[in-house]
Amino acid sequence: MGIAKYIDYTLLKPDATSKDIKELCQEAVEYGCASVCVNSVNVPLCYNLLKDTKVKVCAVVGFPLGAMPSAIKAKEAKWAVSKGASEIDMVINITALKDKKNAIVRRDIAAVKKAIGDKLLKVIIETCLLTDAEKITACQLALSAGADFVKTSTGFSTGGATVKDVTLMYETVGQSLGVKASGGIRTLKDANELLSAGAKRLGCSSSGAKAIILEEKA
Repeated sequence: MGIAKYIDYTLLKPDATSKDIKELCQEAVEYGCASVCVNSVNVPLCYNLLKDTKVKVCAVVGFPLGAMPSAIKAKEAKWAVSKGASEIDMVINITALKDKKNAIVRRDIAAVKKAIGDKLLKVIIETCLLTDAEKITACQLALSAGADFVKTSTGFSTGGATVKDVTLMYETVGQSLGVKASGGIRTLKDANELLSAGAKRLGCSSSGAKAIILEEKA
């Protein structure tokens, strides 16, 4: 199937060195991944390494808690795009969602989308912290705010992607948005089950992604 083309090859550890980021980019090109997903500070390095390849640069914004003003998220996203990111994965205002302040959540997403223009926006809703009703609401708000994808998880909270959540998200957004499954995807079986449930992208740590890709090739 060519699983690599669905994978955002991810390294978000705070102690990742420049050497680690360079290796990430080299491996993403070698395997043919969709993108590298990195903290925004690493975007310039990744862009310089990948600008002549098909691998995109994806930056996380408001990561990993989403607990900062929308203007700050928007500014971070705009900066990342100006340095070469073509995809942004932002974390929603989870507190506002749980407080049923839906207008705030929508404005938060819309502010980042406005800041990045036609670049791809993936909205992390952190499913492990939400009820099913809240997951549905978050997906609907992302859709109405102009996002391109909804994403399950940061990988930094209490849980990651599940088939149940991906199915629910896909049933909510249909073909209108993509669904990105992220967090705890470690085997080819995991990856294929999530794709079958409706995921169009997979967020995998570099070590997990490598294991999945090599398992498929074996």
